[in-house]
Amino acid sequence: MHARGFLSRRSKAGAAGAIAFALTVSLAPMGGFPALAEAPRAEAREKASAEVFDEAARLVRQNFYDRNLKGRDWDALTTSHRQHYLAAKTPKERSAAINALLAELDASHMIHAMADDPAYYQLADIFRYGLRRTLSKHFPNGISYPGIGVFTRDTDGKTFVAGVLAGLAGDKAGLRVGDEIVSVDGAPFEPVVSFRDKVGSHVKIAIRRERNGPLTNVVAHPQRIEPGKAFRSAMRDSARIIEANGKRLAYIHVWSYAGEDFQNILMEELASGKLKDADALIWDLRDGWGGAQPRYLDIFNTRGPDMTFTERDGKTSFASFKWRKPVALIANGGTRSGKEVLTYGFKKYGLGEVIGTTTAGALLAGRGHLLSDGSFLMVAVNDVAVDGERLEGVGVTPTIEVPFDIPYAAGRDPQLEKAVQVLSEDTRG
Repeated sequence: MHARGFLSRRSKAGAAGAIAFALTVSLAPMGGFPALAEAPRAEAREKASAEVFDEAARLVRQNFYDRNLKGRDWDALTTSHRQHYLAAKTPKERSAAINALLAELDASHMIHAMADDPAYYQLADIFRYGLRRTLSKHFPNGISYPGIGVFTRDTDGKTFVAGVLAGLAGDKAGLRVGDEIVSVDGAPFEPVVSFRDKVGSHVKIAIRRERNGPLTNVVAHPQRIEPGKAFRSAMRDSARIIEANGKRLAYIHVWSYAGEDFQNILMEELASGKLKDADALIWDLRDGWGGAQPRYLDIFNTRGPDMTFTERDGKTSFASFKWRKPVALIANGGTRSGKEVLTYGFKKYGLGEVIGTTTAGALLAGRGHLLSDGSFLMVAVNDVAVDGERLEGVGVTPTIEVPFDIPYAAGRDPQLEKAVQVLSEDTRG
């Protein structure tokens, strides 16, 4: 997972690539373009090479939430960026040309992703039900990609670990937030390509933990990452108890909220899992994908009842559960979309402290498209207001501001440390 396709792909006005709590799907044609046999050969090649770009521009025109395209001269913009697309030498450059066109609309939820980008697989998985008729063509063995389960961020030409999915290969290898990734098996780091054909084997990752410090090699065993499954397992594995000041603090990191499963995991861990006997909760919504529904905040509405079901074998499950103890929410610039709705409501209705930095300001509803070459396009199709307020391009400010400088953090997390301090000193309950 990589910042270029997952964490910090941004338009001019806000973060792009985020998933809204409203998800819809559309399929672009997989073929059926006009024949080019009568055109001169060079012109035919140019038209053929521009088909994907033209598809993307057309789908934006037809589906973007503002039918006036924010007053932009879309024809002129398309013509200009089309030239950059045609001049591109590689698939990555062509995708960059499409994303540059999308960025002209200053909106989140506008992204083009290809197979060298983890976002391609993550978005395909999130939209898989609507795309299931065509996904088998591109993912005959299911949606997965080779990786180690870390988020990275590029800063000053260097790549740093910005997050580690608990229980996955990067975590097992001992990678920490703040590590500079210098190379993988002696070659520059690429979030997918570096691990292609190496699943089941091992790679040597050269890292630097201190600014201008020595290089250290860690050995990781790349795995096939199935996005939804990986996010669910990492969420469960992140759940732990932090002992502080005589209190037991529950911690859990929700990397994705694109589906009811993630809220069910939260409820299960708090009601009957590893976190059930905690004195307070740290709810980490930093980075990853949105998709959350406003009703997920009901778990903190103490005025409702709990309800459990018990099977004949004594197994119990919770239909409704309320957390009646203190809670703090951690947010940052990667907290986006549906997660921003939760952060907004959590803050507005006084459910606890919001600790960290201002959220992404990426709150539109997106629709996914598979283009004719199998690449993925997401277009913002609905504007969104929360309690009448528009968060797009604005975000939600924390109640306690705590900056976090990722490079060479050596695993230290000042935002989590502050949450621990706040809750461990809380005298309620």
